[in-house]
Amino acid sequence: MSKRDYYEVLGISKGASADEIKKAFRTKAKQLHPDRNSDNPNAEAQFKEASEAHDCLKDPEKKAAYDRYGHAAFEGGMGGGQRGGFQGGGDFSSAFSDVFDDLFGDFMGGGGGRGGSRNRASRGSDLRYNLRVTLEEAYAGLQKTINVPTSIQCDGCSGTGAEGGSEPATCPTCSGMGKVRASQGFFTVERTCPTCSGMGQIIKNPCKSCGGQGRKEKDRSLSVNIPAGVETGTRIRLSGEGEAGMRGGPSGDLYIFIEVAAHDIFQREGGNLFCRIPVSMTSAALGGDIEVPSIDGGRSRVKIPSGSQSGRQMRLRGKGMPAIKSSQYGDMFIELAVETPVNLTSRQKELLKEFEELSEDNNPESSSFFSSVKSFWESMKG
Repeated sequence: MSKRDYYEVLGISKGASADEIKKAFRTKAKQLHPDRNSDNPNAEAQFKEASEAHDCLKDPEKKAAYDRYGHAAFEGGMGGGQRGGFQGGGDFSSAFSDVFDDLFGDFMGGGGGRGGSRNRASRGSDLRYNLRVTLEEAYAGLQKTINVPTSIQCDGCSGTGAEGGSEPATCPTCSGMGKVRASQGFFTVERTCPTCSGMGQIIKNPCKSCGGQGRKEKDRSLSVNIPAGVETGTRIRLSGEGEAGMRGGPSGDLYIFIEVAAHDIFQREGGNLFCRIPVSMTSAALGGDIEVPSIDGGRSRVKIPSGSQSGRQMRLRGKGMPAIKSSQYGDMFIELAVETPVNLTSRQKELLKEFEELSEDNNPESSSFFSSVKSFWESMKG
């Protein structure tokens, strides 16, 4: 019985690209899956036929020979060295294993994986450390020592996990691949090697200090430079200061996340600081000078204009927070809070009543408001 044309088998044209050939074969492989063809006795033969066509057309040299000579390219003496891969008697499980690699290799850790090698060492995990600083420390910057519980490379085995300087041996179960395959009928299932847990190596004589891990737990003291201007959410990365790698692998990184504590006097918004200053009713009315604190521990004199109201803001340029790695500084805003006197004596009450009688024209905001209220009531009556 003569063989069908390979392009016809896959349902593609002769000028199909490599991607089109691969896509057509995947479609055929799914259509001919045994679970979907339990009532089709020809499914296995059809799958072999599609696999044979794909094996030929996916190889540029074999495809060129087939395009020129057809099936004769691999029969008789022509191209004889390539004959074996195109006979119909190939092993079905092996063919389906190749399909499994093509279809699912990416999910099994890396692009088809047959004959590939595993990285024996593995990188250590990154660590996070939350550091709380005061606003003053955030303003000035500081050098701080922190204690980090982590794992470090074992000194006894230099990170190999093997006692006495011996080298790990190739796992006999998976031959160093870190994974094993088992055929079940039409299926080939790939799983992590149970002997070496996917490392591809076994340690016959584990290090007594670390139990073969190549690392051990230990608290480390690290000196951290906190730059001036940090704010809550700032992240500082210390390369290589994270968890030690397995079997001599590289260490991870340590990430320090900054939290700036709330302050009793100043509130921060980005690079600016806000300070609410209470002033007496008489100081707000008459005006004058007040002394206000600054975040660097200094003092600044601020002039209060006469007739100042609560909520009035005044800016002190350059008295705010520094920007990280910059010579720029934010501003400080002073907000006045006019304070109403309490616990008045009889004499003070008398003086305030007298003052109120004399200050009919000294409260423009009140006069304007109550004038508007009066107009409102009259309009409602109308």
